[in-house]
Amino acid sequence: MTFTFRPLDPLQDAELLHRWLTHPKAAFWMMQDAKLEDVERAYMEIAADEHQHALFGLQDGVPVFLMEYYDPRYRELVGLYEPLAGDVGMHFLTPATETPVHGFTRAVITAVMGRLFEDPAVERVVVEPDVSNTAVHALNEAVGFVPEREIQKPEKMALLSFCTREQFLSATAVSA
Repeated sequence: MTFTFRPLDPLQDAELLHRWLTHPKAAFWMMQDAKLEDVERAYMEIAADEHQHALFGLQDGVPVFLMEYYDPRYRELVGLYEPLAGDVGMHFLTPATETPVHGFTRAVITAVMGRLFEDPAVERVVVEPDVSNTAVHALNEAVGFVPEREIQKPEKMALLSFCTREQFLSATAVSA
């Protein structure tokens, strides 16, 4: 599977995002009750923030997943761990579908990680999924993430995990 990326347009893309984020499959995004305006506002804040970014992953020009990345020195994990130079935080969402494609979500996280590591300044990717999100823990492990510890974030108990460029290349070289 080949994906391309484009920046998210908070207003133009809000309806699609709203459908994705309020679906029961996206429960870990904690936007189940969000109104369209809430989604617009949240992504306008991201678009205006130099420390975080939202992109759509495209397949044949059509949005098929959401990718967010952020500087953990300024967003999400401030005060919860000691960031290293070259750290970048990441979230991704594959929307619910009537026709699941075997290996799709793994292809998505591999593409997301590849996109992040295209930046030579990125040395390590940091994630903080909900401790009960076992499906994403398995995906993270498949691309090289190593859990460090549980941390209490304001909105959830999270599993702080890291993946270096070398861990990613090692994990995905075997499975590619």
